[in-house]
Amino acid sequence: MLHLRLIVPPDRTERVVGTIEETVGTTHLVVLAGAARHPSGDLVMCDVAREAGDELIGHLRDLGLDRDGSISVETIDLSLSKRADEAEEEAPGEPADAVLWEQLTDATHEESTLSVTYLAFLTLATMIAACGVVLDNAILIVGAMAVGPEFGPLAGFSTAVVQRLPRLAVRSLVALVVGFAVAMAMTVAFSLFMHGVGLFTFSMLEGDRPNTSFIYAPDAFSFVVAVLAGVAGTLSLTSAKSGALVGVAISVTTVPAASNAAVALSYGDYGQAWGSSLQLVVNLVGIIVAGTLTLFVQKWLWTRQRRAMRKPAGA
Repeated sequence: MLHLRLIVPPDRTERVVGTIEETVGTTHLVVLAGAARHPSGDLVMCDVAREAGDELIGHLRDLGLDRDGSISVETIDLSLSKRADEAEEEAPGEPADAVLWEQLTDATHEESTLSVTYLAFLTLATMIAACGVVLDNAILIVGAMAVGPEFGPLAGFSTAVVQRLPRLAVRSLVALVVGFAVAMAMTVAFSLFMHGVGLFTFSMLEGDRPNTSFIYAPDAFSFVVAVLAGVAGTLSLTSAKSGALVGVAISVTTVPAASNAAVALSYGDYGQAWGSSLQLVVNLVGIIVAGTLTLFVQKWLWTRQRRAMRKPAGA
């Protein structure tokens, strides 16, 4: 269930209440006239089944509440109410399959911002992976993949394509391109420093590396895994299953490929640098394509259920 807290201009309160009452899966409606002060207006609260949340939020935005009032949405972790149970049963579909497009857009907008924190995480992840590459240590590679924040802008770009948000698309691309460029440049410097103190050597990079040689040798499986990870990652975001997103992060060779390219560049091994860069591009493209197609399918499925979101007349 979702909890909606609305600040409503008094002249629109009846229409807002009517919209809530007509929407399938709503309950616990509360209206406090004149309770809001900034902005001024009536305070309206209700609970709604997750399956009906996107439809209701869309109607409330059509009434201008996002412009002249306020729409706040919270997830209810526990609701002990027979009426809430009935509301969830009335709403068509399953909560795990529901997509809150406004929430997804807001989340990916934040995650795709080129911030100092984003650059720090991506750079640190690439440096950790560089150590894993040189030492042929799979544990370090997996750890670096889990730290990397690059799925945020990848999901942001997919969301931007489906929702037709050019600014979000540009923001996401900038975060990806600039982020990896900075991370790789810093890792080249890090590799030169590690070589200078004797911790990295050319023989370690060029030696037998059974655990990490796949990083600079992309093949058909690289794209297949990226596509599967893109679908899983997108589903984890839309269903709010963050645990699954961790599994996605450690299944695709983005950060390790960038780190191997950086280390190879520091030693002038352009063959490995090219192979790693190709691996990076293949994975990024695969995730974006899969994520975009997944969101298109989800949007199509939920569009078909819009007619079922309204209560029958006289109900």
